[in-house]
Amino acid sequence: MLVIPAIDLAGGRSRVVYWPGAAAGIGAPTDRPEAIVERFVALGARIVHLVDVDGARSGAPANLEAVGRVAARTAVPIQLAGGLESADHVRLAFAAGATRVVLAMNVLDSPDVLAECLAVAGDWLAVGLDPRPERLAAFPWRRPAPPTFDGLLGELADRGVGRIVLTHGGGRDAARIVGIARTRAVDVLVAGGVADIPAILRLRDAGVAGVIIGEALLSGAIELPAALEAAA
Repeated sequence: MLVIPAIDLAGGRSRVVYWPGAAAGIGAPTDRPEAIVERFVALGARIVHLVDVDGARSGAPANLEAVGRVAARTAVPIQLAGGLESADHVRLAFAAGATRVVLAMNVLDSPDVLAECLAVAGDWLAVGLDPRPERLAAFPWRRPAPPTFDGLLGELADRGVGRIVLTHGGGRDAARIVGIARTRAVDVLVAGGVADIPAILRLRDAGVAGVIIGEALLSGAIELPAALEAAA
């Protein structure tokens, strides 16, 4: 299972300051995404996940310069989420240096947009899904009735999406979701809700393809080498 460090970008900086030596009182803190990614790669990260927080709010990419700075300093794949709502947005993300993109759940109500994004990104496209029933019910769907999570997963697979990102850790249904996804040849990445090594072990045993961890790694609650060992 991949362990994917994540950084939330706001105003070109990391929303969470990274201080790798905080516990020992050594080193220096930084909110520069490129410096943080360099450190994670040195510790063994094979891919990083960037979230354009400003872009998610505005509906268009807003931190592409920061993405470019990260891309210029490292050779690992960069997965970008937040504010990507059209094929042109995906093109801009790739031009900035991202190599993978994650679209928001609302793209499922815009099949033409999803098709255009797939034409640009192909296998490097994922869609973020929140599997909680109450969130699915409350989402402003442009359809007669709220869909089920299983139904959404089927829609994505039928349209050619081969990767999903479960927000909020997928809850206790991670193993069931992975089982359904495997029948449709869809990989599952889990983002959020991972605060310790036992959580990583549970997701690994459930068959998750990758776990995206942000604040727990940045704060030092989980050390990346230990997370990589648990995921192996």
